[in-house]
Amino acid sequence: MSTFADLFRYLKIYREYLGRRMYIIFALASAAALTSGFGIALLLPLLRASQTGGQPDDMGTAEQLLYDLLAGMGIADSMVGILAFIAFVFVWKGLLQFAKGGYRGYLQAQLLRELKSGLFDAYSEMDYQLYIRRSTGHFINVINGQINRFFQSFKSFIGFLTDILKALSYFVFAFAITWKFSLLVLCVGSGILILFRYLNTYVRNLSRKQSSEMSTLNKLLVQTLQAFKYIVSTNQTAHLRSRITESIDRLTGYMFRQNVASAFTGAIKEPVSVLLIVSIIALQVTVFQEPVAPIFVALLLFHRGLRAMLSIQGSWQNTMNVIGSVEMVVDEFDTVLNHQESRNGRVLSSLSQGIEFQDVCFAYNSEDGDVLHDINISVPVNQTVALVGESGAGKSTLVDMMTLMLKPRTGNITIDGLRHEEIDLVSWRDQIGYVSQETVVFDDTVANNIHLWQGDIEDDPEIREQTIDAAKRAHAHHFVQDLPDGYQTMVGDRGVRLSGGQKQRLFVARELFKQPNLLLLDEATSDLDTASEQHIQDSIDALQGEVTVVIIAHRLSTVKNADRVYVLEEGRVIEQGSYDELRMLENGQFREMVEMQSL
Repeated sequence: MSTFADLFRYLKIYREYLGRRMYIIFALASAAALTSGFGIALLLPLLRASQTGGQPDDMGTAEQLLYDLLAGMGIADSMVGILAFIAFVFVWKGLLQFAKGGYRGYLQAQLLRELKSGLFDAYSEMDYQLYIRRSTGHFINVINGQINRFFQSFKSFIGFLTDILKALSYFVFAFAITWKFSLLVLCVGSGILILFRYLNTYVRNLSRKQSSEMSTLNKLLVQTLQAFKYIVSTNQTAHLRSRITESIDRLTGYMFRQNVASAFTGAIKEPVSVLLIVSIIALQVTVFQEPVAPIFVALLLFHRGLRAMLSIQGSWQNTMNVIGSVEMVVDEFDTVLNHQESRNGRVLSSLSQGIEFQDVCFAYNSEDGDVLHDINISVPVNQTVALVGESGAGKSTLVDMMTLMLKPRTGNITIDGLRHEEIDLVSWRDQIGYVSQETVVFDDTVANNIHLWQGDIEDDPEIREQTIDAAKRAHAHHFVQDLPDGYQTMVGDRGVRLSGGQKQRLFVARELFKQPNLLLLDEATSDLDTASEQHIQDSIDALQGEVTVVIIAHRLSTVKNADRVYVLEEGRVIEQGSYDELRMLENGQFREMVEMQSL
């Protein structure tokens, strides 16, 4: 892709998030550049005034215009007046530079806000199947690392366009003063930029590789930290370290090569500009025999112009250094927005009839085949339904379909008579409480983990009462009271300061606090001791007739009081009935499971 095509492509990307307001910064940059060039051009009438006094006869068109302007102000022959005017021009340029820098900072803050909040919103509504195809490290890398680099790229990109405006400004004034000299310098400078094009392509490819490698490294680090206890206690660190070290080596290799390219660009700026200008001045004086004064002023203009041209290369190269992040973030937005859940539909009031699965088949991907086959089950309102079966039978997938996180490949799910694609997902999920085997505990206080930041229990008596009531019903209140700061105790990352059973009871308390219409329990008591399990079981049994409950359990003692039990095997419902009916069924799978557990 050509530099110009890249330029307009990235300009379009930034405008997508910032709108037309981003052009204000270019207007400020143009004004500052023109003011700077104009200020340097004023040195020409200053030199004339210091040498001759009065209006000289050999002035060019540009110089004549400057003289006429100063004459109109009454300072054409006054060195003090011209110096004061030059000082005013450069003070004005400083104000414009300040306005440009301040507004650029504002746009950068807006860009970061738009990107992070926009991507979080997109992630929160993405299709669950996209989520399970990606790693946590990837998501963290994009929303944190890559968006931060995207944010940095905007500064480099603005610098690149600003340098173009500066160079154009200096060259315009230089052309007006002595066009032959200016043409020579511009031709040589343009040739140098063309040679740099190959370096830009190299740097951009490194940036893309760096962004991809950052996702890989983030994935490895997140997985290692999440499994820290297991890895250290079993001395598996060395195996993971080798993979992480390889990733770090690749990443730092890309960064090193980018830095070498940047160092090369920075090192040649001044030598190249000085050599070019000295050579061309010698050519102008000896061959074209031009007067010295215009060349002197043009020299200053072109010294700045050439530095601006070489800065164009540096700014573009800096942009290319992080452009892989821009491309990754844009691609991520495209992918996630193309895999959004359809949340529009009819708003569900409180669950009043129940959930029906009608000939439902489901596959995570077509190549692996269906994991659920012709499922027909009913979950009547305010009844307790149990799903049992061996691991891999499809129980958790079935529960995920009840939340409508997963949609049927064929067949239909109805909730209160509405087909799944007609339902407003927000209104449905507001009614759901979900306790999974994998505890979800946040690095915050016990209280905030129960009510999820709905208030402050110290200031809100109602929230405090509801929080404590939920904890008591989950058999968590007594251990919370024993913690150093009670309900204000910080539990650590993923509840590391709590035992497995305490974390699970805290999880159950949160769902009971929500007062759901549908409570999903996926091995909810698996990490609890017998006494705690019995207390929670009593709490669940107390909900019978008031809340619709779906239980997944391997320990069949927890489903004795269920109104209906469905037995799954390899994604199919093979038995259904009450606990007692299935237990009495000759040669039944459920009866065999009960006998194995000596119930």
